[in-house]
This record gives sequence, structure tokens and C-alpha cells, in this order.
Amino acid sequence: MISKLSSQELYSLKESYYKILSHFLSEPKVESRYIVCLLKWGLQLDFTPEELRYVRDNLDNIRIKIPLDKVDRMEAIYHLVNMIYLDDVMEDVELEVASIYAQDLGFKPSVVGELLKSISTAPFDERSNASVRDEVVEFLKLNDVE
Repeated sequence: MISKLSSQELYSLKESYYKILSHFLSEPKVESRYIVCLLKWGLQLDFTPEELRYVRDNLDNIRIKIPLDKVDRMEAIYHLVNMIYLDDVMEDVELEVASIYAQDLGFKPSVVGELLKSISTAPFDERSNASVRDEVVEFLKLNDVE
């Protein structure tokens, strides 16, 4: 699926990945299976050596600040769900990581599952990434942020 992404979409996913990685690594204790999941996403995003050096050198500066704007929160969840589906396979641990992150952003855990359904059916419905994103944004508007 990464080959179907525009350069802007890939850039946005990578930016979101930095924040997710930083968010989990800022926790006092992180389960190893979450780290493996985060590393998998990093590999799927095909980071260049320069980008990996940036992450290494700037992880402390990337720390996530929970966006106040609901649209920014929606974007973060949309990117996260896209990362999960990069390999067209959803693992339980990926859903768990996504649910934790969604809750930390103020969404109900069930939101992630609904978004996965929407994104995973897009190729079969022959919908573009832009139309899926619009659908996701509409869906998220209907779901309250805590």
C-alpha cells in the first residue's frame, strides 16, 4: 500500500509516526510487543538512513503535544490507522496500540475499529485515499472527543 501513497501522504504518515513513537517511548514502561509493533511500522514506512538519524537525534524534541483542535486529532488517528493497514494485515497488537493512542488523544477506543473497517474496505470499493480520508473525517466528527 505504501506505493499507492503520494509523497505528501507518506510525509504526513512519517510525521505522525515520529509522534506516536515519541509518545510511547515517553512512557515509564512500554511493553516489548508495542515496541516491536512500532518498529514494524517504521520499516513499512521505508525510512531513509537520514530520517532514522533525525529520529535518533531529535526524539526528545518530537514529544507529542495532544492537539487541542479536533481536526488535528482526527488527522492523527487517520494516519495511525493508515499505518496499521500499510501491509494489508491488521494484527491484534496494532489494534491495541492504536486504541491506546486514540484514548490518549481523547477518542473512544471503539473509534479505531470503525476506522479500520472503513480503510480496509477502500481497495475493494475502489475508493481513493482522499475519499476515504473525507469519510473518516466525517465519521470522527460524529464521535465525541472526551
